Amino acid sequence: MNKAQGARTPTRIAKTGPLRAAGAMSGTSLDGVDVAVIETDGRDIMSFGTSSYRSYSAEERRTIAAGFGKWSGPEVAAATQVVEAAHIDALGAYTDVDLIGFHGQTLAHAPRMQGTLQVGDGAALADHLGLPVVWDFRSADVHLGGEGAPLAPFFHHACARYAGLTGPVAFLNLGGVGNLTWVDPAIPLPEAEGALLAFDTGPANAPINDLMQARLGLPFDEGGKTASRGQVETGALELFLAEPYFARMPPKSLDRNDFDEMVALVTELSDADAAATLTAMCAAGVAEAMQHCPRLPDRVLVTGGGRHNPVLMKMLSVSLDCPVMPIEEIGLDGDMLEAQAFGYLAVRVARGLPTSCPGTTGVRAAVGGGTVSMPTEAISV
Repeated sequence: MNKAQGARTPTRIAKTGPLRAAGAMSGTSLDGVDVAVIETDGRDIMSFGTSSYRSYSAEERRTIAAGFGKWSGPEVAAATQVVEAAHIDALGAYTDVDLIGFHGQTLAHAPRMQGTLQVGDGAALADHLGLPVVWDFRSADVHLGGEGAPLAPFFHHACARYAGLTGPVAFLNLGGVGNLTWVDPAIPLPEAEGALLAFDTGPANAPINDLMQARLGLPFDEGGKTASRGQVETGALELFLAEPYFARMPPKSLDRNDFDEMVALVTELSDADAAATLTAMCAAGVAEAMQHCPRLPDRVLVTGGGRHNPVLMKMLSVSLDCPVMPIEEIGLDGDMLEAQAFGYLAVRVARGLPTSCPGTTGVRAAVGGGTVSMPTEAISV
């Protein structure tokens, strides 16, 4: 337990009724830890609560990045320590919630081979914070033949219904990797056939961020300023779209480093042209992804850091056949949606509800992932 918080009374998860959960998310773009509170019964969203952001320092970012693509070893151990400490720092103020949804930090993702690795020990966080922690959301899905990603689609379905949408809509998350969720909110249960289709669209912010860090010492292309001064190298873009991944039918998922060769394709370009070309690759991947949708959505709602890049948003608007807009247009917070998603999923896990299904990860049947860790001194569930 965090001694600075003082002693807590023994904690257990209520058996029925809505719960207040704080979801925590650290994405592959490595900007920091998002924390957001949501009240839900695991099916419907009752309300959204407070949120906060804890940025990573440059040193923390380097330590975590050194673990990318690795499954064990000193780099993974060092990254784990940083991730746990940062989350304890970010979550320390959230004492008025029933449980924590802790995604951890993905270092490696190869569901058809080694599996998937999100570092951070939820049991250690539970003891430190004095609250139940739900974590390890992806392993059960992978063990049952699923991709283990994306996992936010069940939450997207709840969001569409919370916003009162009736026609099909697409949620496009542009973090380190892009992922798309096609939702039919007229179907009440997310696990029902035809309610959801979800998959990764391709690289999004990660290669742009890596380029900016390597060449200019900047964490990202703020406001798309560098890309806005460049020209897209069409030859590199064509080579990118020739990648076999785009021909695969969904569901499908990617590791952050699966498209490392993108950087090689722009090595000889100027900073501006390289940024413009990598940005165009992200948009082109989304355009390819839209062809897999069961039918054209009424609109594409963009979440994640990519929606702050006006160059990328313009490219999407030009290349897609439906309106493209930030998710704030329906009253949701695009910076905190992923954190809210893992708060929502934590409650589903606590309630024994599924968190993925064949339409979202390709798993053989609807499955509930996640592990619930209670604080050592807490009453058992």
